[in-house]
Amino acid sequence: MDTNLALVLLLTPFLGFLINVFFGKSLGKSVSGIVGTLSVVISFIVTVSFFLQINQTKQAITIQLFDWIQISNFNVSFGFLLDQLSVLWLLFVTGIGSLIHLYSISYMHDDEKIHSFFAYLNLFIFFMITLVVGSNLLVMFIGWEGVGLCSYLLIGFWYKNQDYNDAAKKAFIMNRIGDLGLLIGIFILGGLFSTLDFASLQTAIAGAHNVDTLWLSIAALALFIGACGKSAQIPLYTWLPDAMAGPTPVSALIHAATMVTAGIFMVSRMHFLFDLTPEIQTIIAVIGGVTSFVAATIGLVQNDIKKVLAYSTVSQLGLMFLALGFGAYEVAIFHVITHAFFKACLFLGSGSVIHGLHGEQDMRKMGGLKKAMPITFWTMLISSLAISGVPLFSGFFSKDEILMTAFHHNIPLWVVGSIASIMTAFYMFRLMFLTFFNDFRGTEEQKHHLHESPALITFPLIVLAILATIGGAISLPGNSWLNEYLAPLFTKAASEEHGLGTTEYILMAIAVVGGLVGIGIAYAKYIKQNTVPNEDAEITGFSKVLYNKYYVDEIYDSLFVAPVNSLSKFFRDYVETGISSLVFGLGKVTNELSFQGKKLQNGSVGLYLFAFVLGMCAIVSFLFLAQ
Repeated sequence: MDTNLALVLLLTPFLGFLINVFFGKSLGKSVSGIVGTLSVVISFIVTVSFFLQINQTKQAITIQLFDWIQISNFNVSFGFLLDQLSVLWLLFVTGIGSLIHLYSISYMHDDEKIHSFFAYLNLFIFFMITLVVGSNLLVMFIGWEGVGLCSYLLIGFWYKNQDYNDAAKKAFIMNRIGDLGLLIGIFILGGLFSTLDFASLQTAIAGAHNVDTLWLSIAALALFIGACGKSAQIPLYTWLPDAMAGPTPVSALIHAATMVTAGIFMVSRMHFLFDLTPEIQTIIAVIGGVTSFVAATIGLVQNDIKKVLAYSTVSQLGLMFLALGFGAYEVAIFHVITHAFFKACLFLGSGSVIHGLHGEQDMRKMGGLKKAMPITFWTMLISSLAISGVPLFSGFFSKDEILMTAFHHNIPLWVVGSIASIMTAFYMFRLMFLTFFNDFRGTEEQKHHLHESPALITFPLIVLAILATIGGAISLPGNSWLNEYLAPLFTKAASEEHGLGTTEYILMAIAVVGGLVGIGIAYAKYIKQNTVPNEDAEITGFSKVLYNKYYVDEIYDSLFVAPVNSLSKFFRDYVETGISSLVFGLGKVTNELSFQGKKLQNGSVGLYLFAFVLGMCAIVSFLFLAQ
């Protein structure tokens, strides 16, 4: 029974993909969207049934479909592992995925290739489920690569725009860099322990007394490099803001709730390895803290509404890795869940704004949308309060847990995380004030057509806003259902809950006051002073450095892209030319010899007899000399 349900969970989105690929055009736009949405809803329903079962029994479900690779004592099976971690991930992958599919029916209705869009979305969900439920590193890697492929297809969905194609290629290539690290880590672990199965690896690593810890550290670092690529951490983070080129539902599904959290999932799944490599955990914490801070500073001055949210995503992912670096896996997972709620709502809300303004994404050309788009406004306001850490919204609980953990482990990183959180509150309410308050700054035509989005767009916003409000209840301080639920996987989860002592109350007060200060500064600047950001050409000073993202893309172009292009041109113009000249030269010599040789074939019998006699004489002479 479990095997059949697991196959339904996995294969239903793939069936939706096949239907839309082969029959989507003939089905019509609405039917194509309904098929794509229902396929994910069914997977969500199956996930709920698994969740109820595992929550009751506290036992993981292991399903082995068949032996995949057998080489000597090395064996890899194709199987599924449904435990507390994977089912929790599946709940928001399929649940939020269903809402985003529903949203897309209306948002993408006018697109002529809507059937292809839903096919790609379904394929993405299929690979994401594969990534999450795989029972070993190799099955997980199939899903890992699959979501990278779907990300490429969806970011570049509007392929007639070359900038979108470039963004898709950038995402694909930078993720391949990280994936090389992941593969190296997989090879090392497979070589050391002759298994890639998660349960077997945990047992083998725990009982390995003769394994060089250096190799474990190298494997952990290599896996983390893979996580940096997928979850957009320094130095492999620059692809994610450019990925906003894709349709807004893509931004919400891939870059807020699912794909970018794959790195957190993998590190949490391999916690037994990272717990034995504290030096790598320190690197993870530092990279997470620095990423959170750097991305937040860039988000302060961005004017594209989706790019603000993109850098916010990078920053929030940094906070999650900060928690992972301290071994607080349950805290990182808590923020993954709340972030999925409020960031998906914010992205979909920005899509609603863009939809209402007929494609406009520049916040300098918005303003005054509060009355025209009340549902979009209130849902985005709730989610902005949540991400800013305002009590008692979901982000308040999860972000405070991360900052408390950081304080107890590394005060400098707590300072970095706290400053990043203050900046988050500022740029999120900068976004809200520029978009929804004061006078409308767009064109008269846009103003005339301003209206709230259709119900299929606003309904997912309402559901996500509700979840962003109450989602923190799953892990209240001192009474955490989430920690108890995850305790079978992370033994420290239940035992290391932060109680509410004097220190914790002070930390909580600092975080709340910091968030309110950020909101207050944004209010003073963009409501009281009615400031509108300068046009691109007028941006100067350090703001220009931030607006241009510290020129990291330009640095990468100079250090990596330009040298590779120069090297490729050298090989094209000289090496390739030389090899081609040699090959074609040999052909020309052969052709000339054959041309001269054919002159001997002139039909003269006398000449042929003469050649025959010469040949015979040569053979006889050779044989005579050989004796």
